[in-house]
Amino acid sequence: MAQVAIPGILGGMGPLAHVEFERRLIQKNLERGVTCDQDHPVWVLVGASNIPDRTRSLAGDVEDCTPWLVHYGRLLERAGVDFMIVTCNTAHAFYERVQPQLNVPWIHLMDHTAQFIVQHHPSLRRVGILATDGTLRTELYTRSLRRAGLLPIVPMLGSVVQNQVMQSIYHPEWGIKSAGIWVPDQALEQLQQAVNWLKQQGAELIIAGCTELSVALARMDTLSLPWIDPLEVAALLTLDLAFGTQSLQSIWAA
Repeated sequence: MAQVAIPGILGGMGPLAHVEFERRLIQKNLERGVTCDQDHPVWVLVGASNIPDRTRSLAGDVEDCTPWLVHYGRLLERAGVDFMIVTCNTAHAFYERVQPQLNVPWIHLMDHTAQFIVQHHPSLRRVGILATDGTLRTELYTRSLRRAGLLPIVPMLGSVVQNQVMQSIYHPEWGIKSAGIWVPDQALEQLQQAVNWLKQQGAELIIAGCTELSVALARMDTLSLPWIDPLEVAALLTLDLAFGTQSLQSIWAA
């Protein structure tokens, strides 16, 4: 199909975030039957690794991320993109401050992930969330899931389970952010325990609500629950928008 819209990817927030998203874009397009370079969409990427840590920003420990996100969103606009994907979950806490300052739609990972679950897992209602403190504190997935009629299950901030999740992401020696393209075994063990806890609380599936967790869970051979990858949801929507099987007007309306 002919491309009708150009995606803009705002990455760098998590060294592997946009890399993993691009891998999913390519794989999902291959699954749709493409056979050559020219069958893949054109997209524009900004690796904005200098944006302050989103969780620390929300806690007031570093500067506000809003002007940074607006700056790079406008940079993508000037490059000619028609819509934007931000491959950091916690960055969506700034969505309501940033989107009104942009002229292209920012795809909201949480809303579209919740809609995906309703569409593809209609019999499930109890959804566990693995995410950063910033994402949990701002209830990004909680609000989107509830609007979709789903029941979110989350660890309490400061709990042993949530500390395991945060350590798996941020630990300076074996956290995913510090490990480059390698996911340390200790991080995987911590996440396995967190998934088991969510199952014990009645979760029927889980959301990898942080791009580092998308990276880690994709490398785990066995999990006690099925999981949803918001990067994969975003990749499918990106292809639909890029090739016109879904209209940009529907995104603006949402």
